[in-house]
Amino acid sequence: MYVVNSQEMRAIDQYTIEQIGIPAMVLMENAGRAVAEEVSLYAGERLQRIAVLVGKGNNGADGLVAARHLQEAGHKAEIIYATDPAGFVDEAAVQRDIVHNLRIPSSTYAELCVQWHSYDLIIDALLGTGSRGAPREVVAKLILEANESDLPIYAVDIPSGLDPNTGYVHDACIRATCTIALAFPKRGLEQEPGVEQAGRVSVRSIGIPQSAAEQLKVRTYRIEEPLLSDTLGLSSYRRRASNSNKGTFGHVLVAAGSRSMSGAGLLCSKAALRAGSGLVTWALPESLLDGMLGQIPEIMMRGMADEGRGDWGKISTQWILELAANKAAIVFGPGIGRFDNDTHWLRDIWEHTTCPLVLDADALNMLGTSIGLDALSRRSAPVILTPHPGEMARLCGKSIPEIQGDRIETARSFAWKFGVTLVLKGARTVVATPEGEIYINRTGNAGMATGGTGDVLAGIIAGLLAQGMSATQSAALGVYLHGSAGDRAASSRPYMASLIASDIIDQL
Repeated sequence: MYVVNSQEMRAIDQYTIEQIGIPAMVLMENAGRAVAEEVSLYAGERLQRIAVLVGKGNNGADGLVAARHLQEAGHKAEIIYATDPAGFVDEAAVQRDIVHNLRIPSSTYAELCVQWHSYDLIIDALLGTGSRGAPREVVAKLILEANESDLPIYAVDIPSGLDPNTGYVHDACIRATCTIALAFPKRGLEQEPGVEQAGRVSVRSIGIPQSAAEQLKVRTYRIEEPLLSDTLGLSSYRRRASNSNKGTFGHVLVAAGSRSMSGAGLLCSKAALRAGSGLVTWALPESLLDGMLGQIPEIMMRGMADEGRGDWGKISTQWILELAANKAAIVFGPGIGRFDNDTHWLRDIWEHTTCPLVLDADALNMLGTSIGLDALSRRSAPVILTPHPGEMARLCGKSIPEIQGDRIETARSFAWKFGVTLVLKGARTVVATPEGEIYINRTGNAGMATGGTGDVLAGIIAGLLAQGMSATQSAALGVYLHGSAGDRAASSRPYMASLIASDIIDQL
């Protein structure tokens, strides 16, 4: 499913009206009916007294159409105009006249005069995707009063006061029970804190064909099963030919772990196996080898001479380069820590290996604080970076709030600039490709906010790369499988908070 920003939605509307020939009033009728149907699903057969909050633009007009259909369905709809409806123009003025002719009750908002206790539900049709900045004056007061009523609120297209592009929540912002996204979900509904503010999101068709987004080159998508199978060509992921062998599905090299974080390499390696890689070799400091032997019998281990230190400070990069010679993918970074001359290590792996490379954890910190991607030549083989917001902040030289302020555009611009595939982890993980595509993952849960889950993700992605998938396929499918396994793991435990990283691997 496509995800659009406000500019893209405006262009799609215009294209649908002018090029396809569907009149604006038809789209508006469909939108209002969709809102009314969604509210009726909530109401069931119960009679509902509904306050429809109406602004002066097209979003308000959609609300007026919804009020009409709700009234026809037997509910008691009452329109509360934010401002004097005499100032309405174009389609909004037409819809104003229709509800007036039908004698649907209406009033113009006055502060602290609305009897909220007399309603069962509120429809927010105040501000649409075309609004800019914080709600002002009367509209802001009406939003705050609606929130304080504690009534269920159904938002039309996007909660008023929520930035449709970034998910930023203004001081006056509708706290929705449900948001009815019209035609396509908006970016602000897919980024925190907008996700929380929007409540349940229902995407409803209003007659705009999906091909309109394709025609206008929208390149932001939700990761869902149809996208994985059809758009990314992964319908046969779980199938295997009967004459397959372990060499068919690739060999992953995991360079990870140190004395205080040896579990990171263990989790990463096991996840690569569970993702389907035929073989996994874990390279680790030699003094850690005895303690790890037999932990997962299926993993091959290679101890690197470390002078008894338990870290990578005295290990020669030549060992890793030799091991990497016949591998289908490499993971470098989980649990390695920082050490003297570590940037030389990363540069050697970057420049002298020819297979896909997944960089995670401290490998990203080496890039962010010591080298910088602009100092490295572009590799012919794919690079996938898997930063959390703190690591992304160091990579970009920004603060975490700046990164989180617009995760989609941050990821898109970085991936395009440096020619890498970027997996920006967190709630609604974002995958960005060098070609400018964005894939937003909706699987996963807050129980996954625990140590080691990132190591698992890096291993999953590498395991998919080893099987011959592209960087885009591996990253998109990887975050989807990781989150889905996390959801299954959380549902199998009495408390989400008790979930640990190895539970995720068990559910792959």
